[in-house]
Amino acid sequence: MANMQMGQIGGQPVLILPEGTFRQQGKGAQGQNIAAAKAVADAVRSTLGPKGMDKMLVDSIGDIVITNDGVTILEEMEIEHPAAKMMVEVAKTQAEEVGDGTTTSVVIAGELLKKAGELLDQAIHPTVITRGFRLARDEALKILNEISIPVGLADTAVLKQIAITSMSGKSMEKASPLLADIVVEAVKTVAIQTNGHVEVDTSDIKREKKHGGSAEETELVRGIVLDKDVVHPAMAKKVSEAKIALVDAALEIKETETDAQIRITSPDQMQAFVEQEQRMLKNMVDKVIASGANVLFSQKGIDDMAQHYLSKKGILAARRVKQSDMEALSKATGGRIVTNLDDLSANDLGYAKTVEEEKVGGETARIRRPSPSSFAAAPSTSSTRSTAASRTRSERSHRPWKSARSCTAQARPKLKWRCA
Repeated sequence: MANMQMGQIGGQPVLILPEGTFRQQGKGAQGQNIAAAKAVADAVRSTLGPKGMDKMLVDSIGDIVITNDGVTILEEMEIEHPAAKMMVEVAKTQAEEVGDGTTTSVVIAGELLKKAGELLDQAIHPTVITRGFRLARDEALKILNEISIPVGLADTAVLKQIAITSMSGKSMEKASPLLADIVVEAVKTVAIQTNGHVEVDTSDIKREKKHGGSAEETELVRGIVLDKDVVHPAMAKKVSEAKIALVDAALEIKETETDAQIRITSPDQMQAFVEQEQRMLKNMVDKVIASGANVLFSQKGIDDMAQHYLSKKGILAARRVKQSDMEALSKATGGRIVTNLDDLSANDLGYAKTVEEEKVGGETARIRRPSPSSFAAAPSTSSTRSTAASRTRSERSHRPWKSARSCTAQARPKLKWRCA
């Protein structure tokens, strides 16, 4: 199939197709579409259920993916047929809306198309078949509503069972009880109840993975996790009562936008040039110091000399922090991201009880903020948001459970940073 242009000559339609394309219509096209969709369903059928088998997928450059997750398999497959692509969209929609059941949805869709093909062979019109499918859908939803059981945030045992079920057949199945506890706790931490309705912002849950550990080493971190290094070895490893500056500006000498040359003819001129650069960097650091900050996160670079000045003042700093992490820090600590150091003031600083550096898996930097006992008391009444995160160190994980934010305004939780 291909894009085509249509015109008319003498009242008759004329199709202009690109070279090498073909056109099908009628029963032939229906049969081809159904066959393509069934082929996609058959490709993932063997991965279904607790005894489902994994698939090894090798792409054109030799990268290998081993998984039994339906949507992952379909995304890795190079599918060109339009009807087959619709089956991939079915799996993607199921993954986005539910997070599980992608293989089941594709297999069911394949079976429905198979039965539709049999009805087409009996000369039943497609509109009649689709009307029957809609009636069956309505009846199925009616039955599901009758047999369903309401589940709320207080039903911890049921929520854990749901999480364990979604992990069945996956590589972390052995650790599913532990992971289920982490998943449920993370979701309950970020959940907000409004007029009896529960809302969960999945962007408040982050997963940080590191190779080399096992799924049993997964833990829930009620804080922000950053995979970044402290910029200077002489910087403090722990900062209490942290006042955090979030800066989207470089603490570096800016290069000119136009070509320029500086001619230096004597050692004195060279020394003056170097000293001027140092003064400029020190002025930048002085602006951070003047704000009262003792922790600095920069979305851009920090010059080596600026790192030295920061370390001398006892300021812990990290550079080139991702924008998503900066936004999470802002949301969790109450700080404001500043794009110009001249505008940085005490009102822009975020707060955390403690910031600490610690090695995790030999290379991860992480900020951790354990919540107090009052943390989960009434997240719906809170105007401040904190963070809970979990770190998964297994090599493969398919579920989006992993870091969370929520808090009360009464108590400021502890913030901890671990890094390599």
